[in-house]
This record gives sequence, C-alpha cells and structure tokens, in this order.
Amino acid sequence: MTQLFEVKDIDKKFYEEQLKDFLPKKIFDIHTHVWLDKFKIKGEHIANAPIRSATWPSRVAKDNSVEDLIQTYKLMFPDKQVTPLIFGYPKVNFDIEVSNNYIKTCAKKHGFPSLILSMPEWSGAELEERITKGGFLGTKVYLNFAKPYIPQKEIRIFDFLPIHQLEVLNTHQWVVMLHIPRDKRLKDPVNLAQLLEIEHNYPNIKLIVAHVGRAYCIEDVGDAFEVLAETKKMVFDFSANSNQSVFEKLIKAVGPKRILFGSDMPILRMRTRRMCESGNYVNLVPKGLYGDVSEDGHMRELDKVEGDKLTYFMYEEIAAFNRAATSAMLKKDDIEDIFYNNAVRLLGL
Repeated sequence: MTQLFEVKDIDKKFYEEQLKDFLPKKIFDIHTHVWLDKFKIKGEHIANAPIRSATWPSRVAKDNSVEDLIQTYKLMFPDKQVTPLIFGYPKVNFDIEVSNNYIKTCAKKHGFPSLILSMPEWSGAELEERITKGGFLGTKVYLNFAKPYIPQKEIRIFDFLPIHQLEVLNTHQWVVMLHIPRDKRLKDPVNLAQLLEIEHNYPNIKLIVAHVGRAYCIEDVGDAFEVLAETKKMVFDFSANSNQSVFEKLIKAVGPKRILFGSDMPILRMRTRRMCESGNYVNLVPKGLYGDVSEDGHMRELDKVEGDKLTYFMYEEIAAFNRAATSAMLKKDDIEDIFYNNAVRLLGL
C-alpha cells in the first residue's frame, strides 16, 4: 500500500516530545468522516444548492476510505490503538443512501461503531427503521440538509434536526452528533435556547456538540457556558479545534467527564497552525500545498521556511488540549476519560 501522506522528521519530533506520553495507549476518536469520491452526484438541483459551510476542508482530501482512516492512525499514532466512530460526508452533492450503506459495510467489517447521515424530511418512523436496520448508534445531522430556501444565517438547529426525529432519538436513547449553525456559533442565543430545549425535553438523547460548538476563537464563546451551566448531559467534542483558551473554558464549565476527543478526519491530515484575527480563524498553510487559497478568508500561506515548520492539524489540536489540561491541572485519569473512557461509556460499548 502506498503511504497516504508524508511523515516528516518534524512530525516525529513533535509527536515524541509533546504527545506520546500525554496520550493514553487506547484512543477513541468520536468524530470521523468516511466516504469515497465516487459517491458524488450531479444534477441541476445539486449545482444550484446553496453553499453553507467552509470550502477549505475539501482541499485536504477528496475522500477518506476506511482503509485510509486506519492507515492515518498508524502513521500518526504508531504506538497507540485508535478506534473511530464513523459516519459519512454531509454534503448535498454526495449520494446519502450510498454513503450510509458504505458506512454500514465498513462498520460491520472492522467492528467500528457508526452513525447514519439523516435528512430532516425523513419521518420519525423512517429514521427509526434506517438506524435500526443499519445497526447505527444514532445520527449525524448537518445544516446543509436544511431546506434550501432558508438563508444560511437564519438556519436553526430544528431546521435540520426536527422535533419528530428528536422524539424517536429520545425514545431509543440514541446519539446525535450536532454541528451547530449560525454565524455567532456557540454564543448565538438561538443555538443556546435550542440546545437547552433538547437537554430539557429529550433527556435520553446522547447529544454531542461538535467542535466545542464551533468556538474556534475565544470570541465565539461569549456567555455560552454561563447559559449552559444548568446542563448535565450534553457532551462536547473538540474536533478540528486548537484553541487553548476555549478548551480551558470548556474544562472549567463542564469538567473532564463531558469532553470527548474527536478529529474530524480527514481534514486533520492538513499541515497547518491555526490563529485567530478579530474573531476569525485562519489556517496557516505551506505555500502551494492546497492550491490557490487567496479568496478564502480562513486560509493563509506561509513562505517555505515557515511552511516547513508546520505539522499536522491533528497534532496541533492535541497539543493545544494538552496545554489546556495542564493549565486546568487535569490528572492522568481525566485524560484517559477524555481520550477514551467517556466515549466508550457514552456509546455503551
């Protein structure tokens, strides 16, 4: 098998010095996308569909087969045992039926837990039947699947995670992997109100708020954790996030039992270091590696000297959490919970 991506000396040094001893032997990655490029579909309705998410992740990998995912873990964590929770790629130009069937097949073949990609127009009975027949543990929902006439800035959680589906998910105590919408991200009052509504009205749902509620910069937090202080059940993954200050606030707010490690693979194969400018996150990348990024406000190239110093986004994320954990004086048992035990307990494995 051809090596998927280059492992440089700088990567090996970074891992040995900053991550190897911090990470437990067993790791559970709660947030991974698995799909094949051939699942793409075409059509006028696809071409005219609104673009509602960042476009830079598509520059990292055209797809991520389950074999690629397994190889990635072997390259990045050579001395660790990593188990992923897998689900498809939530883009409107991919065949969701084919994608979910692929996830079902991969999960069965490799013994990985999985989530279904769900559409908000499915009835409660249809969602129930699809999850049960597919052996899924719940659903991955996404704002891309909200009705196309809803402006992106006005999309609410319940536009792509409707009440009739919440009722079914609650009855079965299933998992919901939630990527929240709206420009204000975690601090948005509509998001916060609906997160509280899910917590109060559907207490059996295992709600995972992805990416720390998309709080990639400290400006995205606001008073969110004060508002969410009354919650007891929802958990947060810190996938595709490398903000130490946000992590510190998360740890203080919910404690180590409600935090999960996630990667958002395959985009964490990206060579980058993230910074924030006036509340906007910017991925610093090697010049030329990801094509022309001049029109993308979330991307900026570095010259060769600085670009050669960059390691994987995966390593940067974990290193930032390591610093936050050190600042919060978390213990070894806490780290094992966050990187493995919490996920196993949540998923009932």
